[in-house]
Amino acid sequence: MFLKAERVNILGITVDAYSMQETVEQIRQAVEGQVPIRVVTANPEMIYASDRDQRLKKLINSAEVVTADGIGVVWAARRLGTPIRERVTGIDLIQAVFPVAATRKWRLFFLGGNPGVAELAANQVVSKHPGIVWDTGNGYFSSEEEPQVLEKIRRFQPDILLVGLGAPRQEYWIAEHPGLAYVSVGVGGSFDALAGVVIRAPKRIQELHVEWLYRLWKEPRRWQRQSVLPRFVLKVLWQRLRRQTP
Repeated sequence: MFLKAERVNILGITVDAYSMQETVEQIRQAVEGQVPIRVVTANPEMIYASDRDQRLKKLINSAEVVTADGIGVVWAARRLGTPIRERVTGIDLIQAVFPVAATRKWRLFFLGGNPGVAELAANQVVSKHPGIVWDTGNGYFSSEEEPQVLEKIRRFQPDILLVGLGAPRQEYWIAEHPGLAYVSVGVGGSFDALAGVVIRAPKRIQELHVEWLYRLWKEPRRWQRQSVLPRFVLKVLWQRLRRQTP
């Protein structure tokens, strides 16, 4: 029986108020109950984009689980009257799933990243969590190569499919190819971090919820993406004001 969580409407996207532990429990129940689900980790950038893209909005809202990917989403939920206890980012979520997957010997397919990165990430994961059965594919496949990629995934029969093709491409791709796994999750650039290609912010910076600032310092080219944040904040405040206006 799946847990029921409150949902908060943020710019038209309904985000689940699940904690990290509750989200992992949703995934466990889906795998063990053999119930296919899609998990979308919705960050401010994706939510803001969906406000102008009805197709993307429909895609996100049709997912069985939509998590608060980032402190900006947690902040928005609080301002809109439905507090979310914690952020559930893509990389933190899958790292919380790995110990459960190892204990139960689940089959995980890592799809995405530059050639060799998914394999390196999987090797790093399994070195810490032996018991996981895995296979990989890189994210740079052409439309002509896609049937072979799909066949490889189907032959492997994963319990969980981790797709790191970048948002929202990965969300569209997962929706266009249902039934590949019991749980399909878009994980963005998580493989780079798992492989050690990109170094995450120190734990203290993560706890202070300013990891985005650390990443901007390390990767200045991200400034265009981060510029969405103030616009996201203004739209959330406008949504709150409209609710309060008689």
